[in-house]
Amino acid sequence: MKFHIYFLAAFVAVLFKGDVVAQSLPTGTIAIEEYLRRKQVSGDSSLVASFSIRPIHNWLDAAHDYLFPNTEVNGFELSSNPGNQKKFLRILPISINQQFNSRHPHGWNDGSMIPAKGYQLQFSGGFFAKAGSFSLQLRPEVVYAQNLTFEGFPTSFSDTLWKSYYKVLNRIDNPERFTSGQFLKLFPGQSSVRFNQKKLSVGLSTENLWWGPGIRNSLLMSNTAPGFPHLTFNTTAPILTNFGSLEWQLIGGILENSNVLPPETNRTFEGDPLYVPKPVDDRFINAMILTWQPKWTKGLHLGFARSFYQYTSGIPRSFNGYLPVFGSFFKSRAQDEAKFGRDQLISLFFRLLMPESKAEVYAEFGRNDHSQNLNDLVQEPEHARAYIIGLRKLFPTNSRKDLELFMEITHLQNPPTRTLRDLEGWYTHYQVRHGYTTQGQVLGAGIGPGGSSQSLALNWLQHSNKLGFMFERIVRNNDFYYDAFEQSKNFGRHWVDLCFNLNKSWAQKQFLYTANLSLINSIHYQWKRDQNRMNVQAALSAVYFVSR
Repeated sequence: MKFHIYFLAAFVAVLFKGDVVAQSLPTGTIAIEEYLRRKQVSGDSSLVASFSIRPIHNWLDAAHDYLFPNTEVNGFELSSNPGNQKKFLRILPISINQQFNSRHPHGWNDGSMIPAKGYQLQFSGGFFAKAGSFSLQLRPEVVYAQNLTFEGFPTSFSDTLWKSYYKVLNRIDNPERFTSGQFLKLFPGQSSVRFNQKKLSVGLSTENLWWGPGIRNSLLMSNTAPGFPHLTFNTTAPILTNFGSLEWQLIGGILENSNVLPPETNRTFEGDPLYVPKPVDDRFINAMILTWQPKWTKGLHLGFARSFYQYTSGIPRSFNGYLPVFGSFFKSRAQDEAKFGRDQLISLFFRLLMPESKAEVYAEFGRNDHSQNLNDLVQEPEHARAYIIGLRKLFPTNSRKDLELFMEITHLQNPPTRTLRDLEGWYTHYQVRHGYTTQGQVLGAGIGPGGSSQSLALNWLQHSNKLGFMFERIVRNNDFYYDAFEQSKNFGRHWVDLCFNLNKSWAQKQFLYTANLSLINSIHYQWKRDQNRMNVQAALSAVYFVSR
């Protein structure tokens, strides 16, 4: 399967020629992403991108001018003519991300880092080279984690509760703990090889993707997991048409398994083993996203995304097999998904910019299942659904600082239709039993299957500097909770994390720093009544921009 992907990449690449630079801002470079997005919200930027398809391309010079107006960005020419931009080499920023969890794993949107207790380090750096239509970005990542032991799902729980727990574990590859000791791994990271023409790009990439308007979470693609190898055909900037501007990305890639066994694999229920071994195959993913900014409604971005995944051994050798994203939206018209053994996720979203009010509002609505037909969609649009709603508002002050209010709500928990209809949770599946994951972490919202979160933040901003705090409430896997405790009526033991976060980001000379300190009170940790655990998470990141 991987051979087919590489061959197709080489074949499609010859169709494109051009002289466009397409270096990308790694998804999750929060300080820069948020700074550029705020400039757009406040009306101080000419950027017309939707910020719903990331990584952002051709970003470095603009971001450098914003953040470091008195220094020069690195980029030296390989051509004998200094004005010739057809060939050049640029050293990319060097980044060091550090994280510490005192009691148990916490956090998401950290890419190749793993959920772990103790100290963790991610280091990355590299270069971007261009020769005519060809570009190469090499930016590998090295991750080290102490990965200390911590309290997992209680072994003292009854086999009945373990049965409900394994109902989740047998449908997703999302380990409680990665390996039994220290973790050290080299990832290809934010690397790509591309052929570009004007605003179009085709190539092979291992970069993290973020799809949708969300800031804390995204339903289909985020940087919670490491980037996965994928073919991509995408825009690098909005394409203007007679009816507005368009952005898109179409991918086909490989999702890898963690090969980490769940805990207590020898457990049984009424004599039957709870653990069911998963297939050894990797999974194939085909996904697409399209955004449209209507020319009649300035500041409004509308979008659509769809994703299919299945084991590589079950892919039909046909157009529908490799590109199911272009298939029917209703089960009654689609080919038999059960026969193919694949799952799909779909979302619709919007983002509305209001620069006069220095505000933005956005929302994303998703389904983890086909509707049977239009009648089914009209009757139960909430079946297998999830959603994200967000708001940001900037308030100028007399002290040359802006005050920012931010709010986001994410809900992945199964709706009431579960009492009448069978359905899977978000990112889990009974056929594709590694779920919507790669290397053991979910591709979408980091709160995980059956989760929900509410985030509220207040920040003080001055140019590229930020100081703020955020309160966050996270409910862990309510799908498991109701399955495990509904019959016994043993209510009042939801696992809820109450988090208070202090954060600061600032630029100094050629460095950009980000610091976070979170206090997390895990109420009924691991769904055990009155088992409350205090956890401290500290993080410090530094990005160094190499000057000429």
